[in-house]
Amino acid sequence: MINGIFRKLMKSGGKSGSKNVAKQRLKFALIYDRLEVSDDTLNNLNRDVIEVISRYFEIDKEAFKLDIQRYDDVSALVVNTPIIATKHKNKLNL
Repeated sequence: MINGIFRKLMKSGGKSGSKNVAKQRLKFALIYDRLEVSDDTLNNLNRDVIEVISRYFEIDKEAFKLDIQRYDDVSALVVNTPIIATKHKNKLNL
């Protein structure tokens, strides 16, 4: 997951953006190190969140993004995914 974020940053950076890409990569690494979040934990969390959201909505799993952002002394889990459709009550297995 982290590798996917880095790849996207690298594609958008270009030569002139390599400084910014390196800075962003370091920022992500520091956030994850400070929170002690491993790649395995993030991958498992990513899978679990997709599973739960998919119970209620049809989502674009390929465009799903889960990120941890840090603002001052507060960390936030940010989930971003396109919703294709809402699942109806009879399809929710309730």
